[in-house]
Amino acid sequence: MITIIVNILHILLCLVVIAVVLLQAGRSAGISGAIAGGAETFFGKNKGRDIESKLSRYTGWCAIGFIVTSVFLVFLLK
Repeated sequence: MITIIVNILHILLCLVVIAVVLLQAGRSAGISGAIAGGAETFFGKNKGRDIESKLSRYTGWCAIGFIVTSVFLVFLLK
């Protein structure tokens, strides 16, 4: 039962990590730049930086959760 719960949590974390990474602006200002581009004209440039810092923080926490569930699943296999 615990294995099923951890597997579901692991899959959800995988999807969240993928989504958060895709929302971050890369060198070409990916999806996040397209969404926040219009908002910068109304709210100033600090709004875009604030969103990027939040996405970066969420990526870190999701990556930590992903690693923890990965290690936990390895121990459950033994």
